Amino acid sequence: MKISIIAVGKLKEKYLKQGIQEYVKRLQAYANMEIVEVADEKAPETMSEAEMLEVKRKEGERILKAVHPDAYVVTLEIEGKMYTSEQLAAKMDELATYGKSKLTFIIGGSLGISKDVQQRSDLALSFSKMTFPHQLMRLVLLEQIYRGFRINRGEPYHK
Repeated sequence: MKISIIAVGKLKEKYLKQGIQEYVKRLQAYANMEIVEVADEKAPETMSEAEMLEVKRKEGERILKAVHPDAYVVTLEIEGKMYTSEQLAAKMDELATYGKSKLTFIIGGSLGISKDVQQRSDLALSFSKMTFPHQLMRLVLLEQIYRGFRINRGEPYHK
């Protein structure tokens, strides 16, 4: 399976980079991993609704350019469906079983994702009703992908 994470913005924090590198290394035994960073749109602190939509639209264009046409796309959205770790593992297993070998997760920028990206999504996934920094979500997502592979293989992993 080829798993891609498309994320808006550059990762700056050293501790997050180290954690992400660790999970990417662990995942090499299970899948081909790729993390694609697309540029975030420069925006002032206070914006009108129209300006926010324009920022999301521009970031969305960059995201969609990075999505492989055959990919099964999962967007991370507050209003998405919540899964347990076991349910996410089962979904990943189901996709692999039925020939969806390219799985792409999308983490939007600080304003979220555009309507065009939402329309391209095959599954809107929520980790919580809370808002998390999108940089931190890369690490959390990688851990859950890794956990999913461990669950599917019946391998031990802390609960």
